[in-house]
Formats: sequence, structure tokens, C-alpha cells
Amino acid sequence: MQSLRYLTILSIGFFSLFQACTGSGSTKKLPILGERDVTAAGDTIYPTIPDFQFIDQDSQLVNNATFAGKAYVVDFFFIHCPTICPKVKANGLRVYEKFKNEDRLLMLSHSIDVRNDTVAALKHHAQKLGIETKKWRLVTGDHDAIYGIADNYFSVATEDPSSPGGFDHSGRLILVDKNRHVRSFCDGTDAEDVDRFMKDIELLLKEDSPK
Repeated sequence: MQSLRYLTILSIGFFSLFQACTGSGSTKKLPILGERDVTAAGDTIYPTIPDFQFIDQDSQLVNNATFAGKAYVVDFFFIHCPTICPKVKANGLRVYEKFKNEDRLLMLSHSIDVRNDTVAALKHHAQKLGIETKKWRLVTGDHDAIYGIADNYFSVATEDPSSPGGFDHSGRLILVDKNRHVRSFCDGTDAEDVDRFMKDIELLLKEDSPK
């Protein structure tokens, strides 16, 4: 739970940055989140999501090429989560339905229960949710790869026997742009915050629209 408290502190700083960049009189452009480096030549290097490779509910390979030229929404979950996951998935479905016909936005959910959330289990879960694979990928894969990439999304995924269901994880929905930059996130259990997040998605899509 200590990691979640740390992320809460980070959230305060990030949302202050949101207000500075998207408030009244702003440029109406979402910030790129995370620490950045400046080269000796003065170029700014922004953090990006690293290469990854997972398997989805249809046994299809999912990697960076799957999202080439697309923005996508990310979360971390496990099927038998007794606490936040049902709320996050319910709000995720709101995002799914709102942008279902928007080809420039996809969705990606990483199962953190790699032992029990098999491809067959993910397929059954996707059918219960009523989602299409081409729009929303539920993925499993190497334990260390899934847990390791959570940090790149400013999320949390740890095994914790003292937590409900045996896992400590963030309920965030995270927005990544076509250049692999994290641009926004929300508390996936909070409907009002998800409303704000969907406006951020619209803002990002406008940013990518032909001028």
C-alpha cells in the first residue's frame, strides 16, 4: 500500500501540471507526463513506453506495432478482483462505448494474475464484457514484463498476500498518445474523474486531427 500512497503524491503534482496546461487561457494541449531529459544540444527527451510483447484474449500477439499511429487507454486488473476492478471495468466500458467508432483510439488491459487469467479466461471475460478484440485487448504474458511495465504507465502492480485477492494495484485508466507518451490518467473508480478523462481523450484526438 506504500506504493499507492507514493503515487497519490505524484498525482497531486501531475494534476497541477494539467491545470497549468489545460486551464482557461491555455494552449488546450495535454502535457507529456513524467521526468524528461535535456541533451547537451538542448533537445528535450520525453519518457516513452518501452517495447512490449503480450498475448490477448484471441491468442494474438500484442506489441507496440499493434498501436502504431494510435492513441490507447491502459489499465491493470485481474478477473477475480474483489475490490476496484469491477468499477474500473464499468467505467472502462463507458470509454469503450463513447469511442467505439473512433479508429484512432484503442484500449489495452493487462492482467496481473498471470497464473489464473489464462487466454481462455480472458476470452470468457471479454465475452462477458461484450467487447471486440480489435478495439480492446485483454492481455497476459511474462510476469516480470507485465509488472515491470506498470511503472512506465505511472501505475502500480504488485503481488501482496495482505491485499484483497492477493494483489495491490492501481485503478487508473491511463492515456498514451501515438508517440508512446503518457498524456493523462484518471481514477477509474470515480465516474466524474472518468468524465474529465474522456474530455482529455477528445483533446488529444483534436491535437492529432489534420489542421
